[in-house]
Amino acid sequence: MPRPAQRLEQLLEEIDRTPWGPAEQALTAEAVALAVEIGDEQLEYRARMRQTASANMGGATDVMLNSFAWCLARHDADPVRFPADIENGGADLMWQFKWMAASLRSSPSFSQEQIAAVLDDMEAHYRAAGIGMSGVLTARFEDAWDAGRMDEAEELRVRLEATPRDDYSHCDACGRSQIAGFFAATDREEEAVRLVEEMVEGGFSCGEEPEHALSRALIPYLHLGRFEEAKAAHLRSYRLAKDNPDNLVIVANNIEFAALTGNEARALTMIERHLPWLAHDQLNVDGHHAALSTIAFALDRVTAAGHGDTPVRGADAAALVPLFGEHDGTWTAEQLAAAAWTAADRIGAAFDERDGTDGHAQRRARMQALAAEHYDVPIRSDAFAPAPAAATPVDADGWYDRAVAIGSYGSELDALAAADRAESAGLSDPARRARMLGLRIGALVSLEQVDEASALLAPRVAELRASAQEDQAELEERLGLSLFGRGTPDDIAALEREWADAAALPERPRGDLALTLASARAGAGDPAAVELAAQAQRIYQGVDEDRLATTSVLTAAVALLRTERTAEAAELLDQLVEGERVNDGHRARALDLRARVRGGIGEFGAGAADADRAAGLLAGLGAERALANAQLLAGALWEDAGSPEQAVVRYRLAARLVAQHGGDREGVEFRQAKAMLAAGDAAEAAELLSDVLQREEAAETPAGSRAITVGMLARALAGSGEFGQAVGAFGYQAGLHAEAEEPADQAMAMLEQARILARFGEMDEAIETLEEAADVVRPTEAAGAITQVLHELGQGYGSQKDERAFALFDEVARIAAENDAAWLIADVTDSRGRAFAEFGRIDDAVAAALTAADAFAELGDAGSAGGSELFAARVLTEAGRRDDAVPLFRSAIDRAAEIPPLRQVAALELGDVLSALGRNAEAAEARAIAEG
Repeated sequence: MPRPAQRLEQLLEEIDRTPWGPAEQALTAEAVALAVEIGDEQLEYRARMRQTASANMGGATDVMLNSFAWCLARHDADPVRFPADIENGGADLMWQFKWMAASLRSSPSFSQEQIAAVLDDMEAHYRAAGIGMSGVLTARFEDAWDAGRMDEAEELRVRLEATPRDDYSHCDACGRSQIAGFFAATDREEEAVRLVEEMVEGGFSCGEEPEHALSRALIPYLHLGRFEEAKAAHLRSYRLAKDNPDNLVIVANNIEFAALTGNEARALTMIERHLPWLAHDQLNVDGHHAALSTIAFALDRVTAAGHGDTPVRGADAAALVPLFGEHDGTWTAEQLAAAAWTAADRIGAAFDERDGTDGHAQRRARMQALAAEHYDVPIRSDAFAPAPAAATPVDADGWYDRAVAIGSYGSELDALAAADRAESAGLSDPARRARMLGLRIGALVSLEQVDEASALLAPRVAELRASAQEDQAELEERLGLSLFGRGTPDDIAALEREWADAAALPERPRGDLALTLASARAGAGDPAAVELAAQAQRIYQGVDEDRLATTSVLTAAVALLRTERTAEAAELLDQLVEGERVNDGHRARALDLRARVRGGIGEFGAGAADADRAAGLLAGLGAERALANAQLLAGALWEDAGSPEQAVVRYRLAARLVAQHGGDREGVEFRQAKAMLAAGDAAEAAELLSDVLQREEAAETPAGSRAITVGMLARALAGSGEFGQAVGAFGYQAGLHAEAEEPADQAMAMLEQARILARFGEMDEAIETLEEAADVVRPTEAAGAITQVLHELGQGYGSQKDERAFALFDEVARIAAENDAAWLIADVTDSRGRAFAEFGRIDDAVAAALTAADAFAELGDAGSAGGSELFAARVLTEAGRRDDAVPLFRSAIDRAAEIPPLRQVAALELGDVLSALGRNAEAAEARAIAEG
C-alpha cells in the first residue's frame, strides 16, 4: 500500500487526467483531506488550488471561496513556498481571482463593500505581479453590468476593448460571449449575433462555451427573424449545457426560448428536469433569480396554452420549500408560476437593495415585455400528450364494463387496475364479482404471479356458487389454475383428460374447457387449435355468450397465424373489426393483429391506420399501458410506410406513457429519435439520444447496446452539422463495439470516422483510421464490412498516389466475385479508374471507367453508369483530348435521361468542350439540353 504522500501524488495525477464532474470533485476532496491528514501545507496548497478550479467548474461556490481564501493567505505570507501559478491549468491564483468577485456578487449576503474590496485586492495583486489590467477591467465590467450600472459598464467595456490582451484576459470564446451578452442586454442585437457567429465559426470554445454564447443569441435571433438559426442554436446550446448544474443560467435562457416559440411542453419538461439544480449551489442566488424568473415566465405560457392544471413533477421536493414555500399536494403549472414570481421578486429586491440600483427590477421588466411576443419555431421532441379520450365510469357497473373490455384486449395491468376500481366501488351481483375474480386470476397468471392467483381461486368458486354456476365451480375446483392459462405440462395433461370426457359437461363449462385448450394449443402452434376454438365459438353462441364467442374467434385467428394460414386469419379479423356485437377491447385486439398482418405483407399504411384505430379505442378505455404499445406499433408501421413525421407523434406519446407507467423508456425514445432523424430533425434527435445514452450509461447497459445508441447519436450530430463531435462519437462507438467483442461493427464505426475526417481534408488521419479498421475487420468473416473498409482505404491511398491502392482493389474485387456482388465489382472498377487518373495513367483510367459504366448499365444502374462515363470524359478533357471526350459526354447524357441533375451537368460540360473546339452550334444544342 503506498505511503500517504505517495498516494497524494497519485491522486493529483488522477485529478489532472479526469474530466470536470462528480468523479473529479470526489478525487479533489479526497486529495485535500489526505493533505490535511499528512500536515504538509505545500501539498495541501497544490490540492486546494485544484479544488478551487474544480469547485468553480462544478458550481460549488462555498467550497471555491473557502479554498481560494486559504490559498491566497498562504501565498501572501510566503510566495516562494506557495507560488501563484503551480503550472497546472486553472490552478493559477491570479486567474482564480477573476472568479471571486463574480461569486460574491452572486449572493446578496455579500455587501457591495466586500465586492469592491475583492476587486481592489485583485488589482493590487495584479499590479504587484506585473500583470496587465485586462483581467481586472473584465471583473469590474462584470460587476457593473450585473449590478445594473449600465453606463459604467459601457465605459468599462470600451476601456477593456482598448486594453492590450494578456495571459489573464478572457479567452476568445469567453470574451466574445460576455460582450455578446452585454450587447443583447443593451438592445444591440445584430452586434450580439455577429460576435456569437464569429465565435462559433472560428471554433472557439471553453468550459461553458459555445453553449453560453448560443443561449445569449437566442432572443436576438428571434427578433431578427432568423428562426432556423435560433432553433439550431437552442438545440446545440441546451444539449451541451443540460448535464452540468453550474449551467443554470444557460438552461434558463433555453427554457425562455422554448416558452417564446410555442414549445410550452418542451419548456415544462426542461423545468421539471432542472428544478433540482435550484438546490445545488446555495450561494448562486443570482442564478436562482434568473432561473426562477424564467420558470415563472414559461409556466405562465404553459397556463396560457391551456395546460395550467398540469402537475409539475419534482416541484414538491423538500429542498425547494425555502424557494416556493409550503404547499399541500402537487404543484400545478399555474400555481408554481405564481410561487416562482414571488421568489424571484423577493431575491431581485434583495439584490437591488444591496446594489442601490434597479438592475434586477429592470431584468424583470424586460422579461415581462416578452409576454407580448410569440414566435412559431416548432420543436417536435416534446409536446403535450393528448389526454386519452376516456370518460371516467361513475359506478361499479361502469368500472366492471371497462375491466371486461380491457381484459378482452389482454392488457393485464390495465385490467387489474379497472377491476380494483370495480370491486372497491362495491359490485352487488355475485356473477359479476365472480367475473372480476376470474379476470384477476387470469391476469395474475399471465404476469407469473401464481401464488397471488391461487389465493383467489376459493373466493372465485364461492362467488360462482352464489350465482348458481355450480357446474363451472366444480370444474374449477378440479382444474384450478389450469383453466386460467398457467400452461405447465401437468396443466395441459389435465385439460386433455377433462376434454376426453367433456361430452357429459353442461355447455358453459364445456365451452370454457374448449377455449382454454384451444388457447394452449394455439400457443404451441398446433393446427388442431383452430377446430377447438371453432367448437368453443359454437358453444358460446348457443348460450348467447357474445364476449366469449368473440374470444374464441380471436383464438382461432391467432392459431391460424401461428400455422401461417394468414389469409384465413385475415378473414376472421375483418369480421371482428366490423362486427356489431364486439366490445371495444376485442375490436382493438383484432385491429392490433390485423395491423401486424398488414405490416407483414407490406401494406404498411393500412397497418398503421389499423394501429391508430386500436390506439383510439384503448384511449377511450383508459388502458394507458396498452395504449403505449399500440402507439409503438403505429409508429413502427408509419416508419415502414415512409412517414417518419407520423411515427414521431406516436413514439412521443408512447414515451410519455412508458415514463409514467414503466417499461423500456430508452427503447421507445431511441425509436423516436431515429424517426426524428429520418424526418430531418437531426439536432432534436441528437438531444434525445444523448439523454437515452446518459440513462443507459447510468444503468450500465451492455456495451454492444450502448454502441447502437452512440452510433445513432453520431449520425444525428453529423446531420446537424456538428462534425467534430460526430467524429468523437463514432470513436466512442468503436470502443464500445471493441469492448463487446464486435470487430466488424467496430470497423464500420471507424469507417464513419474516417469519412468525416476525409471530408474536411484530414486525409492522413482518415487513412490511419482506415488502416486500423482494416486490421480489425480482416480476421472476421463479415464480407460486407471487409469490402467497405478495404474499398474506402484503397480510395484513400489512390487519392494520395499510393500504389497500395491497387492491391486493395484486387482484394475487394476477389471477395465481391466470391459473393456474387456484381455491383461492387463495377464500383471497385470505377475506383480503380479514378486512382489511375491520380497517377496520370489516362488510358488505363478511361478504360477502367468505361468498363465500370458498362457493368453498371448491365445491372440497370443508369446513374452510376452515367457517372463513370462522365468521369472518363473529364479525364480526357483535362488531358487535352477534347475530341475523344465528346462522344463520352453524349453517352453520359443519354444514360442520364431519367436523372435530371446528372444530365444537366453532363450537358453543360459538353457545351464548354464543344465551345473550346469551336463547334458553337453544337455547344448551343448541348446547353439547350441542360436548360430543358
